[in-house]
Amino acid sequence: MVALETLPDFVPSVNFSDRVMSQVQVFEPWHAAATRTVAQYVPATRPARIAAGFGAAITAGLATAGATWVVARADMAFILTQLGAEGVRDQIVAASNDVASTVLGQPGIAAVQSGSPELAAVAAGGFVAIVGMGVVGLRALATASRRAR
Repeated sequence: MVALETLPDFVPSVNFSDRVMSQVQVFEPWHAAATRTVAQYVPATRPARIAAGFGAAITAGLATAGATWVVARADMAFILTQLGAEGVRDQIVAASNDVASTVLGQPGIAAVQSGSPELAAVAAGGFVAIVGMGVVGLRALATASRRAR
């Protein structure tokens, strides 16, 4: 006991607690994190909270009414979706035809429309070559950016 009393007093460094606490894994339950996140968006004053509540109720009511209307008129929604899909498909076909005519020209388009197997093989080989060059180029860029760091 006397030996312990003769030892000098130990005083930890000023940053000791900061270093220890930076290594401690603090677990925060999901519900606490969710509550803290939602609390940021809740208005501070009572009138503002009441107005926000009415706004949320009106929005929920309109969304429910809209969903009910869509379900009741599912046939109409299906028809409108079909019309929209046809329009998108037509736009894609027109754009791809424009690109093909620009890239291949009229003789190239005529050759594609003839459907010869040799042309299909050349087109597939060209596609594979272009994709391969793209992959090699992207890898070269990635390697160069890693070396720059």
